[in-house]
Amino acid sequence: MAPMTLMIKAWLLATAMLVTAAQPGLAAEFSAKRGINLDIWVTWPPEEKWGDREALLPYPEWRKFLKPSDLEALKAAGFDFVRMPVDPAPFLSERAEALVDDLLASVLESARMVNRAGLKVVIDMHLVPAGGGRTIGTREVLADDALFERYLEILRRTARTLAMEDPSLVALEFMNEPTMGCEGEEAHAWADRLQRLFAAARSSATRLTLVLSGSCWSTAEGLAAVDPGAFPDSNLMWDFHSYDPFLLTHQGASWADDFIRYVTGLPFPLDSVPREELDAAVSRIKTVINAEAPWTRRTGMKAYLDELIASLDTKEELSAAMELPFKTVDAWARKHGMEPKDILLGEFGMIRQEYGNDYVVPAAQRAAYVREMIRLAEKRGYAWSLWSYGGAFGIVEEFEGRRAESAVLDMIRSLP
Repeated sequence: MAPMTLMIKAWLLATAMLVTAAQPGLAAEFSAKRGINLDIWVTWPPEEKWGDREALLPYPEWRKFLKPSDLEALKAAGFDFVRMPVDPAPFLSERAEALVDDLLASVLESARMVNRAGLKVVIDMHLVPAGGGRTIGTREVLADDALFERYLEILRRTARTLAMEDPSLVALEFMNEPTMGCEGEEAHAWADRLQRLFAAARSSATRLTLVLSGSCWSTAEGLAAVDPGAFPDSNLMWDFHSYDPFLLTHQGASWADDFIRYVTGLPFPLDSVPREELDAAVSRIKTVINAEAPWTRRTGMKAYLDELIASLDTKEELSAAMELPFKTVDAWARKHGMEPKDILLGEFGMIRQEYGNDYVVPAAQRAAYVREMIRLAEKRGYAWSLWSYGGAFGIVEEFEGRRAESAVLDMIRSLP
């Protein structure tokens, strides 16, 4: 009977901790306003190296490149927090089993390094799709019960690692952009998984603010399908992402889908150039489609391109497209009595340059897009974190550590 008694006592203790965390008087201590995603994937070790200490550590890998002064520069630019992606896939592999404690300790030190620079941090458990030699990704974790159980345990251990940090400086996000449907059976399945993720994290960290999102790649539609009443806890933030309109924000992105990869050279906004110049850009895209797209799909792609252009080529249409996700979240927040300060636009941005593609979106256009998205978030009182520090969407760096054009950062510095 002794083991059973111990199990019951442990369950009662965990329940008491959850109840304490859910008391209405315990408001969220973590507050955020303006942030950036600290996304720098340069080496991103392949799966066969997940047991190699030299390849993985320090973790996340931006620690290999950034200095404290780089983080302090973000603070000086006007950011008050960073969303710090942590790829949990290696934690789930048997190859890295002996390194998990060291990986978690490195994540903790990374968070403390951010805090020492005067910035708060959201630890973002940032699964990505499998592929390119990686067998563990978002879909695999969500579809495989045994793998999801391992993910829950890693989340518990991560929360436990962060539990004693100052809760005004550190928050924890469960999973980036879950790849389940926005509605129907898949949305219900995500609701169940989200509750299990919540229970795992809260059982290990009673004081941390936890960041939750909906399914459907963390879209506004996915968040609108979540019932926050299922989470009796006042110490939560709710995350959604928006890159609308996708046609303009992901130009040339080969990983997005087989249509967007052919799209480059469209201005933002579309009516910022004379109509004949816009028509010429569309004609060039169609020429690329004719040359590179599967022949059975070319006609459909060109017709779809015309349809999208027609839906965005006036100020009114573009404004409506950009504001629609915010209105969806507004309605959800009103329905459930959510406060604006507890809502986070966790990702938004405009691609600078796709890897391997010569086309660079003009910096002034990217700054104009980011400025408008910030306006839409801040007029509602939502926090935001821009995607991202470096790489294809980089506003501080582009590739190989080279500095990106300063237009977006200059705009952020100028914010009141």
